[in-house]
Amino acid sequence: MEVYIGQDKNRSSQSYPDLAEIEVRNLKVRYPGDDRDVLNIEDLIIPKGQTLGIIGSSGAGKTTFLRTIGGFVKPYSGSVTVTNNTRGNIGFIFQNFNLIGRGTVFENVLFGRLGKTSTIKSIFGMFSDRDKDIAFEAIKEVNLTSQIDQRTDTLSGGEMQRVAIARAIAQEAGVILADEPVSNLDPALSHEILDLLVQSSTKHRATLIINLHQPALAKRYVQRIIGLRKGKIVFDKESSLLDNSHLNSIYETEFESSIMFESKN
Repeated sequence: MEVYIGQDKNRSSQSYPDLAEIEVRNLKVRYPGDDRDVLNIEDLIIPKGQTLGIIGSSGAGKTTFLRTIGGFVKPYSGSVTVTNNTRGNIGFIFQNFNLIGRGTVFENVLFGRLGKTSTIKSIFGMFSDRDKDIAFEAIKEVNLTSQIDQRTDTLSGGEMQRVAIARAIAQEAGVILADEPVSNLDPALSHEILDLLVQSSTKHRATLIINLHQPALAKRYVQRIIGLRKGKIVFDKESSLLDNSHLNSIYETEFESSIMFESKN
């Protein structure tokens, strides 16, 4: 069965033909030498500009799914198609930030422009004035202008993740994939980073897919939630519809308390 959920009433209904739409067809992913499917997803469509959260237990296939969309993992069978998947159109935000520690904030964000320049120029790290202007504006958007010349290995965890978000903004990515972007942050910073991620993706009309351990955060920040269990989709609905009975199915345990859905203070 094909699953399609469109943009909700809180976001523009405008069509974005220049941005990515993700289509999954009969996807199976296996580790080399293993005959077990790590992922087994039939048909799935993620519309342009949607915010999507993926939840599930450790080992459910969340990271593998993101890495398959990003092109890091090759399917065993089936396909993942990203519309307009030109060079640099997919931005990846990692749990451990994936920054160059000795590089400054500006340098790290500027590296997001590598996919937008020619191969020769990218090899030698040659950037145009326009690239530098875009990087500066991205840094300004995440409120790090005062740290623009600071080495990233001297920043706090929240600041490092802001640099990673700015890099994706500078990349002008049509799709932003965020793998557990707040798992290393305290609750207050988690809300700040997710606020920024959603606001930035909306502003730049990008499709945003976030892996999250915390269902409460997914329910609060994204339009649509997919629940994975043992590599298969067992829940796919608007985030407002997620309740404890669904969590019982996704995590194969009993959630008797509403603690999973505590809202931001």
